[in-house]
Amino acid sequence: MPRIVRFHQTGGPEVLKIEEEPLVQPKQGEVRLRVQALGLNRAEAMFRSGAYLEVPQLPSRLGYEAAGVVDAIGPGVSSVKIGDRVSTIPAFSLNAHGVYGESAVVPALAVASYPEHFTPEQGSAVWMQFMTAWIGLIERGQLEKGQIALITAASSSVGLAAIQIGKATGAITIAVTRRENKRARLLEAGADHVVVTEQEDLPARVAAVTGGKGANLIFDSVSGPY
Repeated sequence: MPRIVRFHQTGGPEVLKIEEEPLVQPKQGEVRLRVQALGLNRAEAMFRSGAYLEVPQLPSRLGYEAAGVVDAIGPGVSSVKIGDRVSTIPAFSLNAHGVYGESAVVPALAVASYPEHFTPEQGSAVWMQFMTAWIGLIERGQLEKGQIALITAASSSVGLAAIQIGKATGAITIAVTRRENKRARLLEAGADHVVVTEQEDLPARVAAVTGGKGANLIFDSVSGPY
């Protein structure tokens, strides 16, 4: 039987248990993966601790991000076939599906192929941060070419994704970080300007960079004091 991760009470990482369960057959519109790699993210930690958008229905599995090989498909699935290398997209309820384990069943609409030159580890870690940044910058923020986007927590995975999306859109990106040792990496990632808040006054520097106009959009994944 495949090993999976489940928790029976909310809390820290110590509540996670490795258990065995019979191999689950995918239902209508579902696929089953032989999991090769997992991604870890904040949403899962919040769900496990009972602080997420939905309350865990215990006992619960966990996990949004995985890469693996399709080893079974349910009725009505034509988008993938057995043997395909895919990764999961975080587009399902954690109360209904979880990918921490050797086997996982997820909706077929929540899997996609990833580049052949990617390792499974890379394939499992590509979706969450880019979807988060895309929704904030493009779907909600309507960022356009030539506009200025200020990105806090810029050295985080979501921040780095936001820089890349901003650059691809043709926007001017201002990356905000606390420490000087992250400046070079952020510039290398494509940021047009970097503000180090331990050394610089954020409002003053933004005013200087933008000619006093300020940013058109602030992508703030910190939501706290700087």
